[in-house]
Amino acid sequence: MSVNLDDEKIVSINFEVFGKVQRVFFRKYTKLEGKKLGLRGWCMNTPEGTVKGLATGRESQIEKFKDFLEHKGSPKSKIDHAVFSLNDKEATEKEFVVYR
Repeated sequence: MSVNLDDEKIVSINFEVFGKVQRVFFRKYTKLEGKKLGLRGWCMNTPEGTVKGLATGRESQIEKFKDFLEHKGSPKSKIDHAVFSLNDKEATEKEFVVYR
């Protein structure tokens, strides 16, 4: 979904991050980064060993978040790659949260 807010679109993305991203505090750091950027959404571990989620926010902040997910993560993580897709629906969460 995209809405004009102060001349900047609000967008939502689905994401999935591959690599060593479980048991290395990746979700905690993702939540902190999401909050820092003013995003709403969630992330969770998958049975396949990835971390997936949904993020909604200003387009410029989403781009920064994507960079974090692709290149930074947590100090002990090793990111192989990340996959992103636009989502028509905004996150219903009021802030960025971790689901277990």
